[in-house]
Amino acid sequence: MGKQMTEMLKGTLEGIVLAILSVQPEYGYEITARLREQGFSDIAEGTVYALLVRNEQKGLVDVEKIPSEKGPPRKVYSLNAQGREYLEEFWRTWNFLAERLEQLHTGRK
Repeated sequence: MGKQMTEMLKGTLEGIVLAILSVQPEYGYEITARLREQGFSDIAEGTVYALLVRNEQKGLVDVEKIPSEKGPPRKVYSLNAQGREYLEEFWRTWNFLAERLEQLHTGRK
């Protein structure tokens, strides 16, 4: 992944992860796997876990510890009402930026 892609992802990864959680609750490894399925193969698990901790601190996700057959309990993250509002704002902002970028790209006003 190029430097430009990495920099752009820094600003959008939080929204991407919240979008994944809007479908169903997931634990960190599952989120990383979903990102990789979507073509984000260079994103490290550590990056996802750090982001999940920040989202928990911001009150955007709820966390439930689920017993694991192998090792300690897993933290399963689910999007809560505040997280849904945040995600809606993310999509509004994304759509605004995408429209403006498309206009610049095509030379339209």
